[in-house]
Amino acid sequence: MRNTPINYEIVNQVIKSSNLPDVGRASIREIKKLVDLIEQATGERFIRMEMGIPGLPAVATGVNAQIEALQKGCASLYPDIQGRPELKKEISLFVKNFLDIDVHPDGCIPTVGSMQGGFATFMTVNRMHKNREGSLFLDPGFPVHKQQIRIMGQECRTFDMYNYRGARLREKLEEVLSDGKVSSILYSNPNNPSWICLTDEELRIIGEMAHKYELVIIEDLAYFAMDFRKDYSQPGKAPFQPTVAKYCDNYIMLISSSKAFSYAGERIGMMVISNKLFNTEAPDLQRFYSSANLGHAIVFGALYALSSGTSHSAQYALTAILKAANCGELNFVEQVREYGNKAHIMKKIFTDNGFKIVYDTDVDQPIADGFYFTYSYPGFSGEELLAEMIYYGVSAIALSITGSTRREGIRACVSLVPHDLFPALEERLHRFSEDHPITR
Repeated sequence: MRNTPINYEIVNQVIKSSNLPDVGRASIREIKKLVDLIEQATGERFIRMEMGIPGLPAVATGVNAQIEALQKGCASLYPDIQGRPELKKEISLFVKNFLDIDVHPDGCIPTVGSMQGGFATFMTVNRMHKNREGSLFLDPGFPVHKQQIRIMGQECRTFDMYNYRGARLREKLEEVLSDGKVSSILYSNPNNPSWICLTDEELRIIGEMAHKYELVIIEDLAYFAMDFRKDYSQPGKAPFQPTVAKYCDNYIMLISSSKAFSYAGERIGMMVISNKLFNTEAPDLQRFYSSANLGHAIVFGALYALSSGTSHSAQYALTAILKAANCGELNFVEQVREYGNKAHIMKKIFTDNGFKIVYDTDVDQPIADGFYFTYSYPGFSGEELLAEMIYYGVSAIALSITGSTRREGIRACVSLVPHDLFPALEERLHRFSEDHPITR
Protein backbone atom coordinates (compact mmCIF):
# COMPACT_ATOMS: atom_id res chain seq x y z
CA MET A 1 0.00 0.00 0.00
CA ARG A 2 1.37 3.42 -0.99
CA ASN A 3 1.78 6.28 1.45
CA THR A 4 -0.18 9.18 -0.10
CA PRO A 5 -1.72 12.30 1.47
CA ILE A 6 -5.20 10.78 1.12
CA ASN A 7 -5.42 7.19 2.39
CA TYR A 8 -4.54 5.05 -0.60
CA GLU A 9 -6.59 2.01 0.40
CA ILE A 10 -9.75 4.02 1.12
CA VAL A 11 -9.46 5.90 -2.17
CA ASN A 12 -9.13 2.59 -4.03
CA GLN A 13 -12.20 1.21 -2.26
CA VAL A 14 -14.30 4.24 -3.10
CA ILE A 15 -13.18 4.21 -6.74
CA LYS A 16 -14.01 0.53 -7.02
CA SER A 17 -17.48 0.99 -5.55
CA SER A 18 -18.18 3.96 -7.83
CA ASN A 19 -18.21 1.72 -10.91
CA LEU A 20 -16.29 4.32 -12.89
CA PRO A 21 -14.47 2.46 -15.67
CA ASP A 22 -11.79 5.17 -15.90
CA VAL A 23 -11.43 7.98 -13.36
CA GLY A 24 -9.34 9.97 -15.80
CA ARG A 25 -12.19 10.13 -18.32
CA ALA A 26 -14.93 10.83 -15.79
CA SER A 27 -17.31 13.72 -16.38
CA ILE A 28 -17.41 16.80 -14.17
CA ARG A 29 -20.38 15.55 -12.18
CA GLU A 30 -18.90 12.06 -11.84
CA ILE A 31 -15.68 13.51 -10.42
CA LYS A 32 -17.70 15.65 -8.01
CA LYS A 33 -19.62 12.65 -6.72
CA LEU A 34 -16.44 10.57 -6.40
CA VAL A 35 -14.61 13.25 -4.42
CA ASP A 36 -17.67 13.83 -2.21
CA LEU A 37 -17.56 10.14 -1.29
CA ILE A 38 -13.80 10.15 -0.66
CA GLU A 39 -14.11 13.21 1.59
CA GLN A 40 -16.88 11.51 3.55
CA ALA A 41 -14.88 8.30 3.91
CA THR A 42 -11.58 9.92 4.92
CA GLY A 43 -12.60 13.18 6.60
CA GLU A 44 -10.01 14.98 4.45
CA ARG A 45 -10.71 18.23 2.57
CA PHE A 46 -9.87 18.13 -1.13
CA ILE A 47 -8.60 20.97 -3.26
CA ARG A 48 -11.83 21.07 -5.30
CA MET A 49 -11.17 22.32 -8.82
CA GLU A 50 -13.51 20.15 -10.89
CA MET A 51 -16.70 22.23 -10.78
CA GLY A 52 -17.00 25.57 -12.54
CA ILE A 53 -19.35 27.14 -10.02
CA PRO A 54 -19.08 30.47 -8.24
CA GLY A 55 -17.27 30.71 -4.94
CA LEU A 56 -18.52 34.20 -4.05
CA PRO A 57 -21.80 35.36 -2.48
CA ALA A 58 -24.71 36.08 -4.80
CA VAL A 59 -25.21 39.75 -5.66
CA ALA A 60 -27.26 41.10 -2.76
CA THR A 61 -29.27 43.40 -5.01
CA GLY A 62 -30.74 40.35 -6.71
CA VAL A 63 -31.37 38.41 -3.51
CA ASN A 64 -33.29 41.29 -1.95
CA ALA A 65 -35.38 41.86 -5.07
CA GLN A 66 -36.19 38.16 -5.33
CA ILE A 67 -37.28 37.94 -1.69
CA GLU A 68 -39.51 40.97 -2.13
CA ALA A 69 -41.06 39.48 -5.27
CA LEU A 70 -41.80 36.22 -3.49
CA GLN A 71 -43.34 38.02 -0.54
CA LYS A 72 -45.63 39.87 -2.94
CA GLY A 73 -46.89 36.58 -4.38
CA CYS A 74 -45.09 36.08 -7.70
CA ALA A 75 -44.57 32.40 -6.91
CA SER A 76 -48.27 31.73 -7.57
CA LEU A 77 -48.15 33.21 -11.07
CA TYR A 78 -46.76 31.80 -14.29
CA PRO A 79 -44.22 34.15 -15.88
CA ASP A 80 -44.51 35.03 -19.55
CA ILE A 81 -42.49 32.58 -21.64
CA GLN A 82 -40.70 35.44 -23.37
CA GLY A 83 -39.79 37.09 -20.05
CA ARG A 84 -40.99 40.02 -17.98
CA PRO A 85 -41.08 43.23 -20.07
CA GLU A 86 -38.98 45.09 -17.47
CA LEU A 87 -36.31 42.41 -17.58
CA LYS A 88 -36.22 42.34 -21.39
CA LYS A 89 -35.67 46.10 -21.44
CA GLU A 90 -32.82 45.84 -18.91
CA ILE A 91 -31.16 43.01 -20.89
CA SER A 92 -31.32 45.15 -24.03
CA LEU A 93 -29.81 48.09 -22.16
CA PHE A 94 -27.13 45.87 -20.60
CA VAL A 95 -26.09 44.63 -24.04
CA LYS A 96 -25.85 48.23 -25.24
CA ASN A 97 -23.92 49.40 -22.17
CA PHE A 98 -21.38 46.58 -21.96
CA LEU A 99 -21.08 45.27 -25.55
CA ASP A 100 -22.06 48.43 -27.47
CA ILE A 101 -24.63 46.44 -29.46
CA ASP A 102 -28.25 47.37 -30.20
CA VAL A 103 -30.75 44.54 -29.77
CA HIS A 104 -34.51 45.02 -29.50
CA PRO A 105 -36.02 43.79 -26.21
CA ASP A 106 -38.08 41.22 -28.17
CA GLY A 107 -34.86 39.28 -28.80
CA CYS A 108 -33.75 39.45 -25.16
CA ILE A 109 -35.13 36.36 -23.44
CA PRO A 110 -34.48 34.96 -19.94
CA THR A 111 -33.68 31.24 -19.88
CA VAL A 112 -33.17 28.61 -17.21
CA GLY A 113 -29.45 29.29 -17.18
CA SER A 114 -27.29 29.52 -20.30
CA MET A 115 -27.55 25.74 -20.51
CA GLN A 116 -31.22 25.91 -21.46
CA GLY A 117 -30.47 28.78 -23.80
CA GLY A 118 -27.93 26.63 -25.60
CA PHE A 119 -30.28 23.65 -25.81
CA ALA A 120 -33.13 25.77 -27.22
CA THR A 121 -30.73 27.37 -29.70
CA PHE A 122 -29.53 24.02 -31.04
CA MET A 123 -33.17 22.84 -31.26
CA THR A 124 -34.04 25.71 -33.58
CA VAL A 125 -31.08 27.09 -35.53
CA ASN A 126 -29.83 23.62 -36.46
CA ARG A 127 -33.25 22.89 -37.97
CA MET A 128 -33.47 25.98 -40.17
CA HIS A 129 -32.09 24.09 -43.19
CA LYS A 130 -33.11 20.46 -43.74
CA ASN A 131 -30.00 19.76 -45.81
CA ARG A 132 -27.56 20.68 -43.02
CA GLU A 133 -26.17 18.54 -40.21
CA GLY A 134 -25.47 20.55 -37.07
CA SER A 135 -22.86 22.65 -35.27
CA LEU A 136 -19.16 23.38 -35.43
CA PHE A 137 -17.58 23.68 -31.99
CA LEU A 138 -14.46 25.80 -31.66
CA ASP A 139 -12.84 23.69 -28.97
CA PRO A 140 -11.84 23.24 -26.27
CA GLY A 141 -15.27 23.76 -24.82
CA PHE A 142 -17.93 22.88 -22.28
CA PRO A 143 -18.54 19.10 -22.66
CA VAL A 144 -22.29 19.30 -22.00
CA HIS A 145 -22.90 21.30 -25.19
CA LYS A 146 -21.86 18.23 -27.16
CA GLN A 147 -24.07 16.10 -24.94
CA GLN A 148 -27.02 18.33 -25.88
CA ILE A 149 -26.24 17.83 -29.56
CA ARG A 150 -26.05 14.05 -29.10
CA ILE A 151 -29.35 13.94 -27.22
CA MET A 152 -31.07 15.59 -30.17
CA GLY A 153 -29.43 13.29 -32.69
CA GLN A 154 -27.64 16.17 -34.39
CA GLU A 155 -24.12 16.09 -35.81
CA CYS A 156 -21.16 18.19 -34.76
CA ARG A 157 -17.68 19.01 -35.99
CA THR A 158 -14.83 20.27 -33.87
CA PHE A 159 -11.27 21.51 -33.92
CA ASP A 160 -8.98 22.94 -31.25
CA MET A 161 -8.88 26.64 -32.09
CA TYR A 162 -5.68 27.11 -30.06
CA ASN A 163 -3.89 25.55 -33.02
CA TYR A 164 -5.36 28.14 -35.42
CA ARG A 165 -5.06 31.52 -33.76
CA GLY A 166 -5.05 34.81 -35.63
CA ALA A 167 -5.15 34.78 -39.42
CA ARG A 168 -4.79 30.98 -39.50
CA LEU A 169 -8.37 30.70 -38.21
CA ARG A 170 -9.77 31.79 -41.59
CA GLU A 171 -8.08 28.99 -43.53
CA LYS A 172 -9.22 26.37 -41.04
CA LEU A 173 -12.80 27.60 -41.03
CA GLU A 174 -12.87 27.58 -44.83
CA GLU A 175 -11.68 23.99 -44.79
CA VAL A 176 -14.35 22.85 -42.33
CA LEU A 177 -17.27 24.90 -43.65
CA SER A 178 -16.75 24.62 -47.41
CA ASP A 179 -19.19 21.74 -47.95
CA GLY A 180 -22.09 23.87 -46.65
CA LYS A 181 -23.31 21.30 -44.12
CA VAL A 182 -22.81 23.31 -40.91
CA SER A 183 -25.72 25.30 -39.45
CA SER A 184 -24.04 27.04 -36.53
CA ILE A 185 -20.74 27.75 -34.80
CA LEU A 186 -20.37 27.79 -31.03
CA TYR A 187 -17.46 29.06 -28.93
CA SER A 188 -16.97 30.57 -25.48
CA ASN A 189 -15.13 33.84 -24.88
CA PRO A 190 -13.33 33.86 -22.44
CA ASN A 191 -12.94 30.20 -23.14
CA ASN A 192 -13.88 27.35 -20.85
CA PRO A 193 -11.55 25.53 -20.17
CA SER A 194 -8.43 27.17 -21.62
CA TRP A 195 -9.26 30.79 -20.71
CA ILE A 196 -8.01 32.03 -24.08
CA CYS A 197 -9.80 35.16 -25.30
CA LEU A 198 -10.56 35.72 -28.97
CA THR A 199 -9.12 38.83 -30.57
CA ASP A 200 -11.05 41.33 -32.69
CA GLU A 201 -9.28 39.91 -35.76
CA GLU A 202 -10.54 36.42 -34.93
CA LEU A 203 -14.07 37.62 -34.19
CA ARG A 204 -14.10 39.48 -37.51
CA ILE A 205 -13.05 36.29 -39.32
CA ILE A 206 -15.83 34.31 -37.61
CA GLY A 207 -18.34 37.02 -38.51
CA GLU A 208 -17.25 37.02 -42.15
CA MET A 209 -17.57 33.23 -42.31
CA ALA A 210 -21.07 33.52 -40.85
CA HIS A 211 -22.08 35.79 -43.71
CA LYS A 212 -20.37 33.74 -46.38
CA TYR A 213 -21.89 30.42 -45.36
CA GLU A 214 -25.19 31.75 -43.87
CA LEU A 215 -24.38 30.40 -40.42
CA VAL A 216 -25.69 31.31 -36.98
CA ILE A 217 -22.96 32.19 -34.49
CA ILE A 218 -23.68 31.06 -30.93
CA GLU A 219 -21.48 33.14 -28.63
CA ASP A 220 -21.24 31.68 -25.12
CA LEU A 221 -20.49 34.58 -22.76
CA ALA A 222 -20.68 32.59 -19.53
CA TYR A 223 -17.66 34.52 -18.19
CA PHE A 224 -18.86 37.93 -19.24
CA ALA A 225 -16.24 40.71 -18.88
CA MET A 226 -13.93 38.40 -16.91
CA ASP A 227 -10.79 38.96 -18.98
CA PHE A 228 -9.33 41.09 -16.22
CA ARG A 229 -6.51 42.42 -18.40
CA LYS A 230 -9.00 45.10 -19.52
CA ASP A 231 -11.66 46.94 -17.56
CA TYR A 232 -15.08 46.21 -19.04
CA SER A 233 -16.93 47.39 -15.95
CA GLN A 234 -18.07 50.91 -16.91
CA PRO A 235 -21.52 51.08 -18.54
CA GLY A 236 -21.55 52.90 -21.86
CA LYS A 237 -17.80 53.45 -21.90
CA ALA A 238 -15.09 51.69 -23.90
CA PRO A 239 -13.56 49.18 -23.76
CA PHE A 240 -16.51 46.85 -24.24
CA GLN A 241 -16.71 43.08 -23.90
CA PRO A 242 -15.55 41.79 -27.33
CA THR A 243 -18.26 40.17 -29.43
CA VAL A 244 -18.83 38.78 -32.90
CA ALA A 245 -21.93 40.99 -33.03
CA LYS A 246 -19.64 43.79 -34.21
CA TYR A 247 -18.98 41.83 -37.40
CA CYS A 248 -22.17 39.95 -38.27
CA ASP A 249 -25.93 40.20 -37.77
CA ASN A 250 -26.91 36.54 -37.38
CA TYR A 251 -25.88 35.69 -33.84
CA ILE A 252 -27.26 34.45 -30.56
CA MET A 253 -25.42 35.41 -27.37
CA LEU A 254 -25.79 33.28 -24.24
CA ILE A 255 -25.06 35.41 -21.17
CA SER A 256 -24.89 33.66 -17.82
CA SER A 257 -25.83 35.06 -14.41
CA SER A 258 -23.95 32.27 -12.66
CA LYS A 259 -20.41 33.64 -12.74
CA ALA A 260 -20.59 37.40 -13.30
CA PHE A 261 -23.38 37.83 -10.72
CA SER A 262 -22.72 34.65 -8.65
CA TYR A 263 -26.38 33.76 -9.15
CA ALA A 264 -25.92 30.15 -10.19
CA GLY A 265 -28.44 28.57 -7.84
CA GLU A 266 -31.49 30.28 -9.29
CA ARG A 267 -30.76 29.05 -12.83
CA ILE A 268 -31.38 32.19 -14.83
CA GLY A 269 -29.47 33.31 -17.89
CA MET A 270 -30.04 35.46 -20.95
CA MET A 271 -30.48 34.58 -24.61
CA VAL A 272 -29.85 37.58 -26.84
CA ILE A 273 -30.91 37.15 -30.47
CA SER A 274 -29.90 39.66 -33.13
CA ASN A 275 -32.69 41.72 -34.63
CA LYS A 276 -32.17 40.21 -38.07
CA LEU A 277 -32.08 36.62 -36.85
CA PHE A 278 -35.09 37.02 -34.55
CA ASN A 279 -37.19 38.06 -37.56
CA THR A 280 -35.72 35.54 -40.02
CA GLU A 281 -38.14 33.27 -41.89
CA ALA A 282 -36.89 29.70 -42.40
CA PRO A 283 -39.59 27.49 -43.96
CA ASP A 284 -37.78 24.29 -42.94
CA LEU A 285 -38.51 25.14 -39.28
CA GLN A 286 -42.11 24.13 -39.94
CA ARG A 287 -41.03 20.50 -39.92
CA PHE A 288 -40.88 20.91 -36.12
CA TYR A 289 -42.60 24.17 -35.19
CA SER A 290 -45.85 25.95 -35.95
CA SER A 291 -44.07 28.99 -37.42
CA ALA A 292 -41.25 29.55 -39.90
CA ASN A 293 -40.23 32.65 -37.91
CA LEU A 294 -37.11 31.90 -35.90
CA GLY A 295 -37.97 34.13 -32.93
CA HIS A 296 -41.44 32.60 -32.66
CA ALA A 297 -40.03 29.07 -32.98
CA ILE A 298 -37.48 29.62 -30.20
CA VAL A 299 -39.93 31.19 -27.75
CA PHE A 300 -43.21 29.41 -28.40
CA GLY A 301 -41.70 26.20 -29.73
CA ALA A 302 -38.44 25.29 -28.02
CA LEU A 303 -38.64 27.25 -24.75
CA TYR A 304 -42.33 26.50 -24.27
CA ALA A 305 -41.69 22.78 -24.64
CA LEU A 306 -38.63 22.85 -22.38
CA SER A 307 -39.90 24.75 -19.37
CA SER A 308 -42.87 27.07 -20.07
CA GLY A 309 -40.76 29.97 -18.89
CA THR A 310 -38.05 30.89 -16.41
CA SER A 311 -38.43 31.18 -12.62
CA HIS A 312 -40.64 34.20 -11.95
CA SER A 313 -38.86 35.40 -8.81
CA ALA A 314 -35.43 34.95 -10.41
CA GLN A 315 -36.53 37.29 -13.19
CA TYR A 316 -37.18 39.99 -10.60
CA ALA A 317 -33.70 39.34 -9.18
CA LEU A 318 -32.00 39.61 -12.56
CA THR A 319 -33.97 42.75 -13.41
CA ALA A 320 -32.69 44.44 -10.25
CA ILE A 321 -29.09 43.31 -10.86
CA LEU A 322 -29.05 44.54 -14.44
CA LYS A 323 -30.71 47.83 -13.51
CA ALA A 324 -28.01 48.45 -10.88
CA ALA A 325 -25.25 47.56 -13.36
CA ASN A 326 -26.77 49.69 -16.11
CA CYS A 327 -26.93 52.82 -13.98
CA GLY A 328 -23.42 52.31 -12.54
CA GLU A 329 -24.51 51.45 -8.99
CA LEU A 330 -23.15 47.88 -9.25
CA ASN A 331 -19.61 47.17 -10.46
CA PHE A 332 -20.11 43.46 -11.05
CA VAL A 333 -16.65 43.02 -12.59
CA GLU A 334 -14.90 44.28 -9.48
CA GLN A 335 -16.84 41.77 -7.40
CA VAL A 336 -15.48 38.79 -9.35
CA ARG A 337 -11.91 40.03 -9.79
CA GLU A 338 -10.98 37.77 -6.88
CA TYR A 339 -10.96 34.83 -9.31
CA GLY A 340 -8.07 36.41 -11.20
CA ASN A 341 -6.18 37.07 -7.98
CA LYS A 342 -6.54 33.44 -6.89
CA ALA A 343 -5.53 32.10 -10.29
CA HIS A 344 -2.32 34.15 -10.20
CA ILE A 345 -1.33 32.63 -6.84
CA MET A 346 -2.40 29.09 -7.65
CA LYS A 347 -0.65 28.95 -11.02
CA LYS A 348 2.60 29.92 -9.32
CA ILE A 349 2.17 27.16 -6.72
CA PHE A 350 1.77 24.66 -9.56
CA THR A 351 4.72 25.88 -11.63
CA ASP A 352 6.97 26.10 -8.55
CA ASN A 353 6.43 22.36 -8.13
CA GLY A 354 7.25 21.25 -11.66
CA PHE A 355 3.85 21.58 -13.30
CA LYS A 356 3.40 23.40 -16.62
CA ILE A 357 0.60 25.69 -17.78
CA VAL A 358 -0.81 24.03 -20.91
CA TYR A 359 -2.69 26.89 -22.58
CA ASP A 360 -0.17 29.54 -21.62
CA THR A 361 -0.45 32.28 -24.26
CA ASP A 362 -3.15 34.30 -25.96
CA VAL A 363 -1.69 34.69 -29.45
CA ASP A 364 1.26 36.92 -28.50
CA GLN A 365 0.70 37.62 -24.80
CA PRO A 366 0.50 35.56 -21.59
CA ILE A 367 -2.86 34.00 -20.83
CA ALA A 368 -5.05 36.01 -18.47
CA ASP A 369 -5.54 35.04 -14.84
CA GLY A 370 -9.18 34.11 -14.43
CA PHE A 371 -11.79 31.53 -13.53
CA TYR A 372 -9.88 28.59 -15.08
CA PHE A 373 -6.36 27.58 -15.90
CA THR A 374 -4.83 24.41 -17.36
CA TYR A 375 -1.83 22.41 -16.18
CA SER A 376 0.20 19.30 -16.93
CA TYR A 377 3.04 17.30 -15.39
CA PRO A 378 5.88 15.67 -17.34
CA GLY A 379 5.39 11.97 -18.06
CA PHE A 380 1.61 11.92 -17.59
CA SER A 381 -1.35 12.17 -19.88
CA GLY A 382 -4.14 14.34 -18.55
CA GLU A 383 -6.26 11.31 -17.74
CA GLU A 384 -3.39 9.61 -15.91
CA LEU A 385 -2.58 12.79 -14.02
CA LEU A 386 -6.18 13.32 -12.92
CA ALA A 387 -6.45 9.74 -11.65
CA GLU A 388 -3.13 9.99 -9.76
CA MET A 389 -3.82 13.36 -8.16
CA ILE A 390 -7.00 12.04 -6.51
CA TYR A 391 -4.66 10.29 -4.05
CA TYR A 392 -3.09 13.67 -3.29
CA GLY A 393 -6.36 15.38 -2.50
CA VAL A 394 -6.55 17.47 -5.68
CA SER A 395 -9.52 17.15 -8.06
CA ALA A 396 -10.09 18.63 -11.52
CA ILE A 397 -11.09 17.33 -14.98
CA ALA A 398 -9.03 16.05 -17.91
CA LEU A 399 -8.81 18.30 -20.97
CA SER A 400 -9.52 15.28 -23.17
CA ILE A 401 -13.26 15.48 -22.38
CA THR A 402 -13.39 19.12 -23.57
CA GLY A 403 -12.33 18.53 -27.17
CA SER A 404 -8.80 19.73 -26.53
CA THR A 405 -5.92 18.24 -28.48
CA ARG A 406 -3.66 18.88 -25.48
CA ARG A 407 -4.18 15.41 -24.08
CA GLU A 408 -1.51 15.95 -21.44
CA GLY A 409 -3.60 18.61 -19.71
CA ILE A 410 -5.97 19.18 -16.81
CA ARG A 411 -8.54 21.96 -16.35
CA ALA A 412 -8.60 23.60 -12.94
CA CYS A 413 -11.27 25.98 -11.63
CA VAL A 414 -10.17 28.39 -8.90
CA SER A 415 -13.58 29.39 -7.56
CA LEU A 416 -14.00 26.84 -4.75
CA VAL A 417 -10.43 26.92 -3.45
CA PRO A 418 -10.30 29.27 -0.44
CA HIS A 419 -7.11 31.05 0.51
CA ASP A 420 -6.84 28.97 3.68
CA LEU A 421 -6.28 25.87 1.55
CA PHE A 422 -3.35 27.36 -0.39
CA PRO A 423 -0.81 25.94 2.12
CA ALA A 424 -2.39 22.49 1.72
CA LEU A 425 -2.20 22.86 -2.07
CA GLU A 426 1.47 23.77 -1.81
CA GLU A 427 2.16 20.81 0.48
CA ARG A 428 0.33 18.29 -1.69
CA LEU A 429 1.90 19.44 -4.94
CA HIS A 430 5.33 19.38 -3.33
CA ARG A 431 4.64 15.84 -2.16
CA PHE A 432 3.48 14.90 -5.66
CA SER A 433 6.68 16.26 -7.20
CA GLU A 434 8.79 14.35 -4.66
CA ASP A 435 6.94 11.11 -5.40
CA HIS A 436 7.17 11.68 -9.16
CA PRO A 437 10.61 13.17 -9.83
CA ILE A 438 11.04 14.68 -13.25
CA THR A 439 13.67 12.94 -15.33
CA ARG A 440 15.47 15.15 -17.80
